[in-house]
Amino acid sequence: MAKKPLLLGLDIGSSSVKLVQLKDSKKGRYQLVNFGMAPLPPEAIVDGALMNSTAIVEAIQSLTSSLKIRRKQVAIGVSGHSVIIKKINIPVMTEEELEESIQWEAEQYIPFDINDVNIDVQILNPNPNDQGQMEVLLVAAKKDMINDYTAVTQEAGLQPAVVDVDAFAVMNMFEANYELPPSETIVLLNVGASVININVVANATTTFTRDISMGGNQYTEEIQKQLNVSYDEAEALKLGGDVGADSDSVVPQEVESVIQNVSQSLAAEIQRSLDFYAATSVEAQFSKIFLSGGTAKIPALTKTIENKVGVPVEVVDPYRGIEVNEKHFDPAYLRDVAPMAAVSVGLGLRRTGDK
Repeated sequence: MAKKPLLLGLDIGSSSVKLVQLKDSKKGRYQLVNFGMAPLPPEAIVDGALMNSTAIVEAIQSLTSSLKIRRKQVAIGVSGHSVIIKKINIPVMTEEELEESIQWEAEQYIPFDINDVNIDVQILNPNPNDQGQMEVLLVAAKKDMINDYTAVTQEAGLQPAVVDVDAFAVMNMFEANYELPPSETIVLLNVGASVININVVANATTTFTRDISMGGNQYTEEIQKQLNVSYDEAEALKLGGDVGADSDSVVPQEVESVIQNVSQSLAAEIQRSLDFYAATSVEAQFSKIFLSGGTAKIPALTKTIENKVGVPVEVVDPYRGIEVNEKHFDPAYLRDVAPMAAVSVGLGLRRTGDK
């Protein structure tokens, strides 16, 4: 059977929309066809809720027209507190039996009304354990949120074919570019503007995920507050830029101090989640943390997480294993935006109907 074509990867993040188009290459790898980003105004998305749908639709349309995208079918990602991911043990059964009984099984684990969520399930280990049970990954996402994200996608003229979870999209991206170590425990950490996705992968399988409602916006807000500058100036200062002649009163040391403090609080939250995992798991020796997301561009964060957790941290390159034609893409630009492209590349590796 011929493979179905890859979907467009559309990452609707809280600070920007990213769009990736990949294709299968003859060498059994993937090739980059298109990549673009469009910024969103502040507060367009708050806690995963779409507050300014018009701006989001316009951002998607500006990307599809500037990149001359003809394909319509896309994979989109969701994350945040409206998404629940749990690894559970249930009696051994076939996939068909699981499909039938999952509503009832899920009710025990999901804090929302079962009628308000869409549920999916993946058998992780079909072989029974000592108690005759198998491991299953249960994912539930609120229908309201999925409807909101699919609605803006459709309004922008695209057709959502797959709704994925950001943490799993990052894992897809990672598998396409790096080797998943078969007998180690690694952490895939995606730090966006307003959400941190944590995915602990042990023995090449997801064993723990958590979304924390914090991110790069914390830096911007603190710089604004402490140094009394505008949102745009704070954004520029956060990434080490210059804010122009009006801001002579802003001293780089003051910015550094704010960045250091915020990095400490983000790293402390990450460490708390990893400590929680470590307390409940036998595979708690982390060998490496792989960092992605726009906030990964802040060097202080990498160092702070490394010091706090005591594990080496590497910023991922989502194009490392992907063929990139340097006549069509500026390598310096791709390097610069690489951390922000992780989720969209992972979504762009999906096909209609795959699991």
